[in-house]
Amino acid sequence: MSDTAVIFIPARYQSSRFPGKPLTRLTGVGGVTKTLIQRSWEAAMAAQGVDAVYVVTDDSRIQAEAEGFGARVLMTSSQCRNGTERCAEALEMLKEPAGIVVNLQGDAPLTPPWYVENLIAAMRADPSVTVATPVLRSSPDHLRQLRKDRHAGRVGGTTAVCDTAMRALYFSKEVLPFIARDYGDEEETPVFHHVGVYAYTPDALARYRALPQGMLEQIEGLEQLRFLENDIAVHCVPVKARGREFWELNNPTDIALIEAIMKRERLE
Repeated sequence: MSDTAVIFIPARYQSSRFPGKPLTRLTGVGGVTKTLIQRSWEAAMAAQGVDAVYVVTDDSRIQAEAEGFGARVLMTSSQCRNGTERCAEALEMLKEPAGIVVNLQGDAPLTPPWYVENLIAAMRADPSVTVATPVLRSSPDHLRQLRKDRHAGRVGGTTAVCDTAMRALYFSKEVLPFIARDYGDEEETPVFHHVGVYAYTPDALARYRALPQGMLEQIEGLEQLRFLENDIAVHCVPVKARGREFWELNNPTDIALIEAIMKRERLE
């Protein structure tokens, strides 16, 4: 297997919850304003040990924006139903084969570089791992935000439940496992926030693309469940926050939250 690692950033204009989301503008510290897709690309470019980064889309508006800030773009078909299918199609367009394909979704501008680096390292350390994804133990504050969103009827993030070997048992937009109490600021919570990044081998991507959408995948709207529904293990890689806050832009209400985080962390 090739040791080359590439990052694909799948981005689509049409979204049931937030149309045009990749072109949403986010303002950082000092009043610097950039689109969501540019900030996600910059997060990908910060990772070490990556051979290439591509924005992968089927929309000419996103293509124009990405090329405008210097990104390489691969144009895929509009038939791709999710980012993993888009990555599988994009992989076939590369002139040189890649051994590891990282999917850093275009709504995750706060992804620290070591999340991607840890993921690639886990894949290289264990050749039996064909799909991997990072998970971050929720702080009490983060858990309260997740539960607040669910109580308000919003999807604020995805949680992961794993076995003792850190293989995923399930992913959900609900807060799992069920918790009947609040956690104090110094307590460790049992909830893992699933970080929207994946690493795959080419074989795993090809298998995924050939499989039909599963019932759970469609109900939850979570593409990674197709792997679990077809007995393909997803290895969860625990990552540390190191003082950084992680949140994805899922809803328009997340714009203010992400901008506040960028200003606290002095991100331009």
